[in-house]
Amino acid sequence: MSNENRRGFRRRQLLASAGALAGIGASSAHSGPVAATAEQVKWDRETDVVCVGSGAAACAAAITARQAGAEVILLEKMPLTGGTTLKSSGVAWIPNHPYLRARGIEDRKEDCLRYLARYAYPQHYTAESPTLGLSESNYRLLEAFYDNGSKMVEFLQDSAVIQFQEFTMWGLDTYAPDYADHLPENKVPRGRAMEPASSSAGGGPLATTLVAWLENHGVPAHTDHRVTGLVKEGKRVVGVEVDRLGETLRIKARRGVIFGTGGYAHNAGLISEHQTALYGSCAMPGATGDFIAIAGAAGAAMGGLHMAWRSQVQFEEAVTNRFRGLCCFVLPGDSMIVVNKYGRRVTNEKRNYNDRTRTHFYWDPTREEYTNHLQFMVFDQRSLDAFGGAYPLPTSPRESRSLIRGETWDELVANIGKHLENVAEHSGGVKLDENFAAELQASRERFNGYAKTGVDKEFQRGSHAYDADWHKLFSARRAGTAYPENPYPSLVMHPFAEEGPYYAIILAAGALDTCGGPQINHHAQVLDVHGEPIPGLYGAGNCIASPTRQAYAGAGGTIGPALTFGYIAGRHVTGQS
Repeated sequence: MSNENRRGFRRRQLLASAGALAGIGASSAHSGPVAATAEQVKWDRETDVVCVGSGAAACAAAITARQAGAEVILLEKMPLTGGTTLKSSGVAWIPNHPYLRARGIEDRKEDCLRYLARYAYPQHYTAESPTLGLSESNYRLLEAFYDNGSKMVEFLQDSAVIQFQEFTMWGLDTYAPDYADHLPENKVPRGRAMEPASSSAGGGPLATTLVAWLENHGVPAHTDHRVTGLVKEGKRVVGVEVDRLGETLRIKARRGVIFGTGGYAHNAGLISEHQTALYGSCAMPGATGDFIAIAGAAGAAMGGLHMAWRSQVQFEEAVTNRFRGLCCFVLPGDSMIVVNKYGRRVTNEKRNYNDRTRTHFYWDPTREEYTNHLQFMVFDQRSLDAFGGAYPLPTSPRESRSLIRGETWDELVANIGKHLENVAEHSGGVKLDENFAAELQASRERFNGYAKTGVDKEFQRGSHAYDADWHKLFSARRAGTAYPENPYPSLVMHPFAEEGPYYAIILAAGALDTCGGPQINHHAQVLDVHGEPIPGLYGAGNCIASPTRQAYAGAGGTIGPALTFGYIAGRHVTGQS
């Protein structure tokens, strides 16, 4: 199967799964759990370790604990296992992994930590500081990720769970560049991303392989088991309360409880409270942030509830159904720009989805508004024809109700305005500025000049390896296109056509999932409001305050830390660290 066909097949699968599970996820949120005390509880079952969730974090924890000889139970609230990891390609960003070392590449700890600290905490980063300007606890989280990531990979491989290989961008035969490959602190800008080797994964996703190993080793995954609260004995967490299709169960955990669940990308209440904007998400519908309330009732401290792994979404699609099969990861096309309601470009359109989406939150203190709240991806017939089918560009204009068309620039602007009127109740009444048409023309003319010279003087589009490499992957030319290869100096920039038709898509802030929640320490123990570990309670994955903050270090920047801190939790709960 070709890369293009494989991506199309995966898109159809993901859209179908999101639609089928949307109702389940929306109804699975709960509020106000109370941590019960052990004296009040009659146990229905006992085990050593309870792992909650069934994605990368929970499975890594369960596998690690099981290999240490512990009895483990895996609980998943949804009717199928895998969590949002199931929708991923299983890529994991791991520093200093075995395959880098085998190629003779030295990913030194001090260098990698500088990259992570600079990217995650630019406002605090100080190269000369022993903790790089970070608090001791935040520094130790980054340090734990570096120290344990490679060990986690070796552990899973030595345990015959899964075999990894270096991620070469699905057949492009180049090691994937990091998402901030251009930062001077990044001394190994390529090659940290890994993926399951086809021989071990059987062509299936990472989550399926991990769950299969557990089931083959006496750890069945119990679906439709929603954890609703914790049971404590003094300060220690000793078990969980579970809703199994309306029946309440209580499961004792002699050693501890590890949460590896999702964020709250599909919890409207938490989004309204903590997010400036999050219109849709490609997280599985079960991502309703259950652990926030559950851990809070046990006295956990929260961190970074405003944070998310961000990606743009098609606004008009998202307001109809916020459960997205795909987000707008890498914007395709070369004769394409993105402007705000004033007609001005706001960033390098080829930057990574997480960082690019954060431009939606620029606050203008004079206008008292989020100037970039909605953005407009504008392109011509060349980009639609040559790259059609690369999301969010449709294969055919008839496929998309969100595609705005105009035979001329003026007609396009008028039609954008009409679409905005139709969704005004969802956008806060965003309208195009009265000078939008003129500013858009000026932005287009400047961009055309940059395309001809190959130098983007405003946002340096195409000046970094990331821009071109990911463009090649997500802007593969459509078979049968009438348009030639880009002959201009930069692969990612081509002048707009002098004649229409022209097109636009309205973009808004979305997310893969959120990444804020209970705070953990370097052992993956959940911390209380005094900064002390809550005995017996652990967290990893998107349900916790991200150890790397909002720095998406590279492809697999969520799964890598999830696997690693799941592994750390599994080791600590079984007394191995």
